[in-house]
Amino acid sequence: MTRQLHLNLFLMSRGHHEGAWRHPGANPKSLTDLELYADAARVAEAAKFDAVFLADTLVGPEGGLQATSGLLDPLLLLTALALRTERIGLIGTASTTYNHAYTLARQFASLDHISKGRAGWNIVTSWAPRAGQNYGLAESVDHGSRYQIAEEFVAAVDALWRSFPAAALIDDRAGGRFLDTTHIRPVHFEGRHVRTRGPLNVPGSPQGRPVYVQAGQSEAGRAFAARWAEAIFTAHGTRASAQAFYQDIKGQAGKLGRAPQDIVILPGISAAIGSTEQEAQQVWEELDALTSIDTGLARLSARFGGHDFSALPLDRKLRAEDFPDPAQVEASRSRAVGYVETSLRDGLTLRQLLKRLAGARGHLAVAGTPEQVADLIEDWFKAGAADGFNVMPPIIGQQFELFANEVVPLLRKRGLFREEYDSHTLRGHFGLKEVSSLPAAGEPDQQAAA
Repeated sequence: MTRQLHLNLFLMSRGHHEGAWRHPGANPKSLTDLELYADAARVAEAAKFDAVFLADTLVGPEGGLQATSGLLDPLLLLTALALRTERIGLIGTASTTYNHAYTLARQFASLDHISKGRAGWNIVTSWAPRAGQNYGLAESVDHGSRYQIAEEFVAAVDALWRSFPAAALIDDRAGGRFLDTTHIRPVHFEGRHVRTRGPLNVPGSPQGRPVYVQAGQSEAGRAFAARWAEAIFTAHGTRASAQAFYQDIKGQAGKLGRAPQDIVILPGISAAIGSTEQEAQQVWEELDALTSIDTGLARLSARFGGHDFSALPLDRKLRAEDFPDPAQVEASRSRAVGYVETSLRDGLTLRQLLKRLAGARGHLAVAGTPEQVADLIEDWFKAGAADGFNVMPPIIGQQFELFANEVVPLLRKRGLFREEYDSHTLRGHFGLKEVSSLPAAGEPDQQAAA
C-alpha cells in the first residue's frame, strides 16, 4: 500500500498567530462559542483531515499574557464536536501531572464511545508554578519527576482501559444477564506516584482504547514517546532537524520491538498562503502589526520558567548570555533549547525572536503560494522528515480555508493524500494496529528487542 500523508488541524481559537484574534480575516465568533470551533472542524472534515487537535493550558492570564487560547476544557469541547462531525478524529490534551488516572481513563473512554472511535489523548507533563498551586500543590514538579509520574500514569490508564473489555458487556435483556464478569479484571496498580484499584466502570471503547499522542522532545520525552506514542506532535524549523528527530524516534521504538509504522510523526506547520509569495508574506506582516511587545515578552518569559527578558534591548542581536541555561529550564526544556539555538544561528534580535514566536512558537513557519506550500510538505514527507503535519493556520478562517481548498487538492493530485475516508476511527485514519494486537505495558514481547 502506498504511504499516505497525514494531516491534523491544530485548532486554536481564531488562529495560531498572537494577532489572529484581532485580524479581520479570522472567524469573528466569540472564543467561548462552540460554533467557532465547529466551523473549523467541519472545514477540516470536508478536506478529509485525520483529526482536529486541541492543546490546553491550566493557568489564567497574568503578567501581560492575553488569554486567547485554552479558554474551554478540551475534553468537553471535543465531546461537543463529536456530535457535530462524523469521521474526523478528535485529539485532546490532558496532563499526567495534575490529573487522576481513573478520572482521565473514564473521560477519554467516554469520548471514544460518544465519537464512535475517534478519540486520541495527547499526553503531556506540565510545569508552571501557578498550575501546581491551582491543583493544591505547594511546589512544582521537576522535569525528571514529571516523566517518572507520566510513565506510571500512562501504565495505570492503559491497565484501566484493558480492565473492562467490550466482550464483558452482554446486555442480554431477554435472558436478564448484563455482564460476563469473567472478562473483567481489577487493576491493583501500585506505583510510587500513581495508585488505582480498578476495574474501570466504562467498557472497552470502539478503538479498544484512544490513540496515544505525545509531544515531548527532550531526552526523557523522546524515550517516553518511543515506548508509548502512536502519534507525535513535534516542532522543527528545518528539514535536517526534523529528519534527525524522525530517525531517532523510529530507531528507539525499533529497539523496543516496535515497527516504524507504529508511530506517526507530525511536525507543526504554520503556512501563510497567498496568490504570490509577496502576498503571503503580507499576511505575516499584518498579523505582526496586531501584536504587542509586552505579550511577546510574557510568553517568552513563561517558556523560560519566569525569566525576565524586559531589560534586554529589542534591536541588538541576542547572545548566549542573554538567556538562562536552557538545560536547567523546568518548563518545556526542548522548546527553550530550540529558541536559544535559533536565535544564535540566525542572528536574531529580541524583537525578531518575539515576532517568530508570535507566529509559530518554534514550529515551521512559511509564506508562499499553494504550490510552494504543497512542495514543502511533499519534500519533508518524501525525505523522511515527517509522516504528515499538524497544520497550524496563522488565521483560522481565511488562511485555513485557503489551505483546505487550495493546498490539499494539490497534495491529492500528487497521490499523497486521501480522496475519501476509508476508516471510521482515528486509529484507522493513522493506519495503526488494532489494540488487540498490542501488548500491555511491561509484557515481555513489548521489550523483546530492548
